[in-house]
Order: sequence, then C-alpha cells, then structure tokens
Amino acid sequence: MQPDVSPPDREGRHTPGLSVSAVPAPNAATEAWLSVAAAARRLGVAPATLRTWDRRYGIGPTAHTPGRHRRYSPADLARLELMQRALVRGASPADAAAYALSARTVGPAAVVPPVPAQVTEDGGASPVELLKEGNDGRVRVGGRVLRLPGASRAARGLGRAALALDAPAVHRLLEESIAASGVESAWDDVVRPVLAAVGERWAHSGVGVEIEHLVSECVRPAFGARAAALRPVADARPVLLGAMPDEQHMLPLVVLAAALAERGIPCRALGADLPVTALVAAIRRTAPVAVVLWAQLPQVADVGLLEALPRTRPRFRRYVAGPGWDGVALPERTGRLLSLRAATATISDAVLV
Repeated sequence: MQPDVSPPDREGRHTPGLSVSAVPAPNAATEAWLSVAAAARRLGVAPATLRTWDRRYGIGPTAHTPGRHRRYSPADLARLELMQRALVRGASPADAAAYALSARTVGPAAVVPPVPAQVTEDGGASPVELLKEGNDGRVRVGGRVLRLPGASRAARGLGRAALALDAPAVHRLLEESIAASGVESAWDDVVRPVLAAVGERWAHSGVGVEIEHLVSECVRPAFGARAAALRPVADARPVLLGAMPDEQHMLPLVVLAAALAERGIPCRALGADLPVTALVAAIRRTAPVAVVLWAQLPQVADVGLLEALPRTRPRFRRYVAGPGWDGVALPERTGRLLSLRAATATISDAVLV
C-alpha cells in the first residue's frame, strides 16, 4: 500500500484524500517517448504550458540527449497528470509540481490513462490548462476567470474543474467533499460559492451558462447517491419535495433530500414543474409528514396553491423555500425555509418527535 502523501500548501499543510500514485519507470524498449507537442495533445494542454512547467517548476522530460528534441517518457507523463490532479484540488502550481515530483518510481506498471486532448481553435490554452490563482481569490483556467474570494481549497478546486468543463473531476470532487464533511458543508462551503461565482460571471459578461449546467448535472447524481445510500428511520412518514408549477429549478431540493437522508428522514422527490393535481394525488397517497415547495422565480410563487392543498389525517406540515417567495405573505401554518442548514434543522425538529 502506498503512503498517503498530498501536496503541501503554503503553510506546509497537506490536502487530505489525494494520494501520490507510484510513477512507472520508463521502458525504452517497449514504450514510446513523446515530443512536447504530442505530450501536450495527450494531456490536453498547450505546448507552451509544458515548457512553462518545465522552466518554472522543473517538471519536464527527465532525460535529454544533446542535439535532439526533448521527449517525455511514460513516467514523465504520469507525473504531469498528478500535477493536473493536484491543481484541480486547489493546490498552487508550485505545490502541485512538488507533489508530482515526490511520487516514487517503481518497476514496470501500467501507465495512467491519458487525458483526452482538448485544444482550442486559436491554438492557445486548452480548457483543461490549469495555471494559477490570483491573490484576490480568482481562479483561472486559460483565459477564463472565476472570482472566489475567501473560498475554501475545495471550492477553488471545484471552480477550476468547472471552468475546465471537466465533469469527471467535478463529480470526483463533489463525492470527496460529501464524504469528508457531509451534505450540508459540501453544499454551503464548496458548491454554493462556485455556483454564485458562475452566476456573477454570467451577470457581468453574459457567458458561462454551460458551466452552471455542468456543475448542476454533476450535483444531482453525487448528492442523489448520498441520499440513496442511507437508510431512513423505520416506519417514518416521508417528506414530499417538489417545485411549483412552471418552475424548472429544483437543484436545492436534491441537496435537501440528501441532507434529510443523513438524519434518517425519508423523502419523495416529485421533480420540477409539478402540476397541482399530481401534488394533491401524492399527498393523499403517501400521507407525508411535511411538504416542501420550491420557487426560484416570483411569478410561480402561488399562495393560492398553498391554500388549496388537501387536509389529511394525520396532518402534514407545509413549507416553502426559494427566492421566489421573498416578500410573499404566506398563509397561516406555512413555514419559510431560508437555507439548507435551517431547512434540515427545522424539518428534523418537526418530524423526529
């Protein structure tokens, strides 16, 4: 078993959950050595990036014959991939390079699978070129910038992966964050800062919707898997979660279901744009302990629907959530959920009695 070694930050701390893989030793007789251009294509970065990493951080070809072009061995490529992984997890380029160079060389072994080549049309930095982080909390991927002042290391890593549209890295980082700190912290401290920064970027420039979509599509299965893996309290009545009619946004409800699952509370997620008739039918069939209705937009926050919900025995508690309900006068016995932590605590206190 290999020791768990992680790239140190500027204070000498190590990033948990990132192990240095043993780097295979090159075998010149059986394995091809690649030129700078070929190595750049395999890793999905610009050739200039490899030259910069070699010049600044000493992570380049380990062997060079005078008078011949520099070539990367399989072990060199494996180290570069380790550097990329460390960058995605929030390490600085210098720390990422030191982490990759600290990997041990062993005997013959399988080479780490190559990263698909992704080169921009103008020949500049590719979407997966991860270079640096500004002192103002900005993370950069090529020419794309995301402002994350004060964000955690995990959030910065997620921001880099999101800017790169690297879905496997985003999903992996989400799973690591959930496993390390739970659903609430993973959402509040890692995902929300990135989504807020992407939204701010879109508001100022009109670009970046694809980044938000990619992160959202990774959040659903990552948090959904957490909810599915947990067993609810035996014989507990469920909580119904649904979006108001004509409301397409419901990502926070996916996260809420996972947070409630961590407390043993079963949920029934009814999806986006939930028709009134379907909601009423679900209430009558499941006898829920609580109903939570999400409204992202003010035009879908219909108080009349709340008042039209059927009365059941035993009764259920009624809650609304989302910015669409801001400033809306709610009917009696209708609670307002303002954050994930507040929602989880409020519903848990109400139903776990």
